[in-house]
Amino acid sequence: MLNGRLAVELGTRYAFSGGSATSLIGRIAVAGLALSVAVLVIVLSVINGFERELRERVFGVLPHASLYAHSPFVADAGELAELSAMPSILGAAAFVQGAGLAVSGARIRGVLLTGVAPESHRRVSAMQPHLEGGGLADLRPRAFGVVLGARLAAQLEVAVGDDVTLMLPMGALSLAGLLPRQKRFRVVALLRSGSELDGRAAFLHLQDAQRLFRLGAKVHGYQLKLADLDAAGRVASAALDRLGAGRFRANTWRSTHGALHQAIGAQKASMFVLLAFLVAVAAFNLVSALVMTVERRGGDIAILKTLGADTLPLVGGFLLLGALIGGGGVLVGVLAGCALARFLPFLFAWVNDGLGLDLMNQYFIDYLPVDIWPQDVFSVAAVSFGLCLVCTLYPAWRAARLLPSRALAHE
Repeated sequence: MLNGRLAVELGTRYAFSGGSATSLIGRIAVAGLALSVAVLVIVLSVINGFERELRERVFGVLPHASLYAHSPFVADAGELAELSAMPSILGAAAFVQGAGLAVSGARIRGVLLTGVAPESHRRVSAMQPHLEGGGLADLRPRAFGVVLGARLAAQLEVAVGDDVTLMLPMGALSLAGLLPRQKRFRVVALLRSGSELDGRAAFLHLQDAQRLFRLGAKVHGYQLKLADLDAAGRVASAALDRLGAGRFRANTWRSTHGALHQAIGAQKASMFVLLAFLVAVAAFNLVSALVMTVERRGGDIAILKTLGADTLPLVGGFLLLGALIGGGGVLVGVLAGCALARFLPFLFAWVNDGLGLDLMNQYFIDYLPVDIWPQDVFSVAAVSFGLCLVCTLYPAWRAARLLPSRALAHE
């Protein structure tokens, strides 16, 4: 009990005394630690912001998994209900999909034609907030409307209300040769999701797509929206088993965007490790401040040892001193990092617009996303505080090995 009280009194006394730990070197070390922690919090928050935008813009518009039949089939309402009833699936919808060409005047672009039923497609895709000039409700049977990606429409030089011809590579053989299957559609909306769909997507009403592909009442498969993106492979396999083995093949978001998602995760992990070294350098600066404290308080330590103080409370006192100094720097860094991270998008927009720059032209968004994750903030604080404690071991060991006779000889 006495040893514990002595350690606490030593640590708190030296931490808040003006002549030791709060000296100029100590304050500089704490400021460096706080700055390093703040930078780490800000960088991780920006990377989290890009990951959030990827999930909301790309995975929000794209189905999380698609079940392609080996041959066209008539959609079964019972199968859709059975898929939707699975606890890991939030929604299911039938679709028609195939490659084609979009033609406007002399401009031709390859497109991915997807036929959807607007009322059921909302269960698997949050596309509506990203549509301009119209909505999915404007896709009506036999009206031959189409939703084009915004970049695709710009390449074709068409806008909402203009006509575009959609062609399929398959056609009918006539006296003039093989004639491609084609139909003129009216652009009813533009998709601006910030994903690659903006450059190649063309959405039709399901019945219009069935007529264009000459499927009758058949479809190509089912699209799924999942409750857990990370479980896409397992859920898709379970859905295949539920529908019957051999009828479908599964394609999840991992096969199309898994590499991008993994790249963001790898970048986040590498930045955390690299910036943790910056925090470690700042934490090592605490060693100099604590060693100076040991040198200045050598007489106090010698007197305590002469009076019979054990080594353990001396070590504990300096460990507590390092914990208080390092913890204060970490706390200031975390608070400053969170505050600056929240303010950073406004600062970026002010600089970008005020100077007429386009700093985000190579990304799929035109603003700086920031998303502060509490678990990341906790990890940064825990790692930084742990490094501070490790750096405190040497000064504490130095204080414990101080010889009273040598320290008192200079008093």
